[in-house]
Amino acid sequence: MFGPFRHGYNPRPMPPALLVLEDGTVYRGTSFGATADTIGEVVFNTSLTGYQEIATDPSYRFQIVVMTYPHIGNYGVENIVQQSDAPQVAGFVVRDAIEEPSNLHAEASLSAYFAATNISAIQGIDTRALTRRIRNEGAMRGMITTRADRPIDDIVAEIRNAPSMSGLDLVQRVSTSSKYDFNENAAGAKRRIAVYDFGVKRDILRQLTRQNCDVTVFPAQTDPRTILDAKFDGVLLSNGPGDPEPVTYAQENIRKLIGQIPLFGICLGHQLLGLALGGRTYKLKFGHRGGNHPVKDLRSGRVEITAQNHGFSVDPDSLSENDVEYTHINLNDQTLEGFRHRREPVVAVQYHPEAAPGPHDSFYLFDDFMRMIEEWRVSRD
Repeated sequence: MFGPFRHGYNPRPMPPALLVLEDGTVYRGTSFGATADTIGEVVFNTSLTGYQEIATDPSYRFQIVVMTYPHIGNYGVENIVQQSDAPQVAGFVVRDAIEEPSNLHAEASLSAYFAATNISAIQGIDTRALTRRIRNEGAMRGMITTRADRPIDDIVAEIRNAPSMSGLDLVQRVSTSSKYDFNENAAGAKRRIAVYDFGVKRDILRQLTRQNCDVTVFPAQTDPRTILDAKFDGVLLSNGPGDPEPVTYAQENIRKLIGQIPLFGICLGHQLLGLALGGRTYKLKFGHRGGNHPVKDLRSGRVEITAQNHGFSVDPDSLSENDVEYTHINLNDQTLEGFRHRREPVVAVQYHPEAAPGPHDSFYLFDDFMRMIEEWRVSRD
């Protein structure tokens, strides 16, 4: 996919670039990717590594991602870590982009990768100041542009005319158009799992195949009867971008599956399950994005360090305690991070147990999903 990198180093000239926020704040730097104007919601990620996984995560659709770690691009890019076929971010912001990676396996520099895949990126700005602004004022829309002589008022007006993340259904832009099988790393299938693709990361699918599952990925609007008639053992509701509330077709389909087959929701899947159970969601001020978020398992008391990427959350007060047990909370802000149904085989977590990038503390949740499937089988026999 990428051109050979090992045959030499030829850095491109970097034109001046601006990052402009909808409140009129301007950050000046230089371009290190494509040079087209790009607009998106500006958010920050605190991970130290994993920039390629972040850039290719469909959950970042319509977002300009600010990396808080100052040096990005140190080890280049390579196909094996892609979470989707191409970058999904609207843009990328770093303090210092490394043009010559130090990695035997690098297939291209991050700059060359973004240029080849038409992702606009900016470096050389004070990402600490930018992150503080987002924390204080909240995530807001912004634009990366190399047209540095354009009037700022005109840029701000264009940004403000762009869609807001609230009320935006982005699932249809990232979901597969047709079903497909994913059998990478499969070592002899014991179970058949259907995945609703709301923007699924490949490492979620890889974790399922490592559990000896045959995995079939379905478009987001698939009729639940298709899943049930095919006699799958369980359904995974994937991560994805945007506001969960307008994704009403998914909520309706999930309601029809509850009690009919084991369900495991991750991130957007967690939010959609909450809505399907009668709950509400709300937009967080600046979201949770990074690989260092502490989450407490309320059943065991165990604390795990988690990878997260979400801008919306389920309101725990909106769920019926007769139906739902809260299983996990975020120790930074006490937001809901997981729940299970008290009677039906339904579990969900707001964070990313597959990580990629991030710690491996939460891999056990895939084991729990397999156990729930086996318990469901026994109860049905």
